[in-house]
Amino acid sequence: MAVSLGVRISGLLVVGAVAVAVAAFGGDGSDTPDGGGGGSTVVTAGPSDEAQAHTAPASPTPHQSPAGEASATVPQDTPTHTHRSTPAPSATPTNKPLLTPSWLPPGPVSPNGDPTPDPSSVYDQLRDPGQCRAALSSIPPTSTDPEWRLLRALASACLAVQGQGGSWDTVTKEYAALTGKADTCKGRAAYAVLGGLLDFHRQHPSATVRLKASSGGAPACSYRVAGVAPADAEPGDVVDVNLRGTYFDPAELLRFGSVLIGGKQVPVPPVLKSAAGDELVLSVVVPPLDDYTKKADVVVRYGAAEARLPDVLTVGSPAVLPSPDASSGTPQGMFSLGPLPAHLPGTQPAAGLRVP
Repeated sequence: MAVSLGVRISGLLVVGAVAVAVAAFGGDGSDTPDGGGGGSTVVTAGPSDEAQAHTAPASPTPHQSPAGEASATVPQDTPTHTHRSTPAPSATPTNKPLLTPSWLPPGPVSPNGDPTPDPSSVYDQLRDPGQCRAALSSIPPTSTDPEWRLLRALASACLAVQGQGGSWDTVTKEYAALTGKADTCKGRAAYAVLGGLLDFHRQHPSATVRLKASSGGAPACSYRVAGVAPADAEPGDVVDVNLRGTYFDPAELLRFGSVLIGGKQVPVPPVLKSAAGDELVLSVVVPPLDDYTKKADVVVRYGAAEARLPDVLTVGSPAVLPSPDASSGTPQGMFSLGPLPAHLPGTQPAAGLRVP
């Protein structure tokens, strides 16, 4: 009996549906969780809720740590990884340039009125590190004066640290021997710089550097008039002027310097009463002034160096002779002379002569 085409197609559809149902729900046990074979993969249009729950969390937003480094906060429920990668090798440290030791501060520069070298003027020469050898040649080689010994050691260290000679052993011994011996402002500055050079050499025994002259900063010395005694005087009296922070040869000050009181130069050169390091005491004579109604300034000058202490000295007016009494014609305080014996009436014998 002939079967129509539509019936045949319907039958094929039914058979195919049954086969799909058997494969999906019956199976041969090869795609069960315990089976060793590989089952078919079910593809869905979008992730299910369960798949979304197992999706890896997004990376946290980095935040800035107090130290300035970016770091990320790891959530507590994120599993930790037991695998550790090999750390990257540390970077090779680079050689940093050495810091140049500090050099001599400004003096200020001594006026230096004569060509004879003195510790103050040699200090000024040493302020140029390129002149250390020339300065060393101007220092008395056998002097035991602490100022000269200190400058000799500093010039030698200046050459040694620049690789131009010098003896570190000698410098070290002199530095230890001169502890507490520097008693001038330039001397104390030189001793401090010498200690810095020795520290640098101990830290870098084989290193050499090129020293640089200091371009500014606080000066080593603060020249000033510290006081005047007594505080009251009259013209012709002697007062003591106390100086501090002198940065030149005291002998030059006496020869080339000047002292003014109330704007007037003292009538005679000052005399050096005492000297201890950079502290001097000058004895000066008070000059007559034009104005005695106000206190006088005291100024000590030598070249460009000037120290001034304002309103420090009261100068009284000099003693004045009393004015004459116009009614008597005799100046006050003086007695009128009576007639001398030679002017009396009569004949008077000459003194020491006998009349026969």
